Amino acid sequence: MKQLLVAFDFSKNALNTLEYALMMANRSGAELSLVWVDNSSTPDTVANIDQALRIETKKLLEDIVPSFEARLNSRKINVILRKGKVYTEVANAARKTEADIVLAGTHGVSGFEQFWIGSNAYRIVTHAPCPVITVRGDYHPENLHTKNIVLPIDSNPETKQKIPFATKMAGICNARIHVVSLYSSPINIIRNRVKAYTDDAVKYLQNKGLNFIVKELEAENLVSSLLDYANESKCDLICIMTEQGGTSGGMFLGPYAQQIINNSLIPVLSLRSGQMEN
Repeated sequence: MKQLLVAFDFSKNALNTLEYALMMANRSGAELSLVWVDNSSTPDTVANIDQALRIETKKLLEDIVPSFEARLNSRKINVILRKGKVYTEVANAARKTEADIVLAGTHGVSGFEQFWIGSNAYRIVTHAPCPVITVRGDYHPENLHTKNIVLPIDSNPETKQKIPFATKMAGICNARIHVVSLYSSPINIIRNRVKAYTDDAVKYLQNKGLNFIVKELEAENLVSSLLDYANESKCDLICIMTEQGGTSGGMFLGPYAQQIINNSLIPVLSLRSGQMEN
């Protein structure tokens, strides 16, 4: 992991997300960048952000960034200013920096146009060219650690695509992986598929020599059951796939992913199909 990018809008939520990114950067040795987007409706170009707004933004960043840089193992934070649609420009910045992960807050402060993280978080997830970690506004900075990672397994073949990246995260954080097999159907062919994918995950983790446990969940509402398990087991990160549309067997597609991102009390690592190599 070489590059982390934080979507930043000066809200408390953004500061919490930057704290989380700082922890990840120090653990992984990755470079850390911060992107702020002017999403006002003025006709300025990216190269010519309104002068007064640019001056005020730079001053605010100059007040914030040095205190984080002081804890970044003698490295600098790369600051990027963009103009346009938030999710589009965050994605463009991710491509430019070749980010391995984008970090963004959820449930940002509402009622203030300049605080855009909360309302744009899901669009950032669906547009970013790389995995995205979302951090809720009420996630407390003193809880910043990743010791237990939830890896849910459903019956969609794409569920296996997140295993290598979850494994990489566990290695960086020295975390234990909770392989959670999710059963919601009485149909044997679907249940057997979940079991087969779980077995594949177990073999992969064994080959990597990682610490893990396996848990089976039977529930009509898998989102609620998964979040309850994560909270009761004191987990620190949930890894999900976030496809749009999908099949009858996949439970983390479209609205299910959004429910998890919006309601998880802990950070959520979201990946789209094809983002990571198997």
